Amino acid sequence: MKVVMCAAEMVPFSKVGGLADVLGALPVALEKQGCQVVVVVPGYKDEGSAGIKIESLSPDISVANIGKATKVYFVESKKFFDRDGIYGDVDQDYKDNLDRFLYYSRRTIALLKEIDFQPEIIHLHDWHTCLIAIFLKELYAREEFFKQAKTVLTIHNVVYQGQFPKQEFPKLGLPERLLGPGGLEFDGRLNLLKGGIEYCDAISTVSATYSREIQTEEYGAGLAEVLKKHRSSLIGILNGVDYSIWDPKNDKYIASTYLSDNLEGKSKDKEDLQRACGLNIRADLPLFGMVSRLTGQKGIDLLIKAIDQICGMDLQLVVLGMPELNYYPVLEKLAKRYPGKFCLRPGFDNPLSHKVYAGSDLFLMPSKYEPCGLSQLISFRYGTLPLVFKTGGLADTVSPENGFVFDRYDQEGLVEAIQRAISAYADKPGWETLVKKVMKYDFSWDEAARQYLELYERV
Repeated sequence: MKVVMCAAEMVPFSKVGGLADVLGALPVALEKQGCQVVVVVPGYKDEGSAGIKIESLSPDISVANIGKATKVYFVESKKFFDRDGIYGDVDQDYKDNLDRFLYYSRRTIALLKEIDFQPEIIHLHDWHTCLIAIFLKELYAREEFFKQAKTVLTIHNVVYQGQFPKQEFPKLGLPERLLGPGGLEFDGRLNLLKGGIEYCDAISTVSATYSREIQTEEYGAGLAEVLKKHRSSLIGILNGVDYSIWDPKNDKYIASTYLSDNLEGKSKDKEDLQRACGLNIRADLPLFGMVSRLTGQKGIDLLIKAIDQICGMDLQLVVLGMPELNYYPVLEKLAKRYPGKFCLRPGFDNPLSHKVYAGSDLFLMPSKYEPCGLSQLISFRYGTLPLVFKTGGLADTVSPENGFVFDRYDQEGLVEAIQRAISAYADKPGWETLVKKVMKYDFSWDEAARQYLELYERV
């Protein structure tokens, strides 16, 4: 099957969030399933720093190879993509994002004809790519080249919808009738994600629970009714983990590698993490790690409310991630209040993130909502038990049998779950048994790719 994968970011060439990790792994996993895959992403400023050879085909198209035969094409533009950010500056989207991803969408469609890759499936990811589906049905419906092409849209986070003023509609070159409730208009604005939902042949989200949650008023970010209308074509497929990157048996960033049948290395990694973060060297205390964007969605407000109670317990805490500006001063103040016990590392540090997964005893994910969650799946492989709020993909993968769950989103719920975790940690034989069990879980991309292939075949 000939598949085109379209997205705004892709590891190892560009990354803001988990979408990039999906694009870095899923195409190769699909290739193993027998698919012929082409990926098209924007070519950003730092794409060449990945250490993979990139060849220029024309002034605005470059190409690289991943896997055995998968090609990645980069849509280049100094005007639109030669910038420090992917979507915007620190706390603000670029004002010309509609123009940027409109250019990308048009150029992607033209590129497929130029390279003579006639797709059976065009797999779109998030709002940045939704115009491709709309253009194909409205402007290219009679073209023989795209006659067999079906579109699949994966929603990684329904909150991000690509909303713009209605006055921008004429630049899209689409029929006027699309500027209405059955097209791109929603709540008086252009909404590209809504347009993608209306126009794609199938829709997926990144976990079964999240596919149900986004059809509710609480989690649907305004689009619940639109998604309900298309529920027959909506499915949840859990993301996978790239174990070539995330595995303690061969992780180049950690002090000591280890396997489930010999956890001595994990103890050394804990001490290494404590030293790296200026914590007291205490093997007897449970060490909680958190690697995340430090935002309200990720539960950082809940953590801040509970931090005095948490740091009053016999534990240690390492938090790694870029805080939203309003959270940073508070977190910095709290870290200074609890030296040797609470370490805050603002920003993203890839080597340190590996050390956190390996050296922590528990992985903290108090997310208010979490479409899939990759961190809990990674933490399993490192024998680091997740502590999560029961939502989205966290609800699908973490239970009292393999971690710690709270289902009341408040300070008391979080604190009570941490107390349970501390009590469990005190039972060393029971803890070691649990650690060895979760390290053997297999959340590789092979199963996810198989489910996507089934979805492709259905549409």
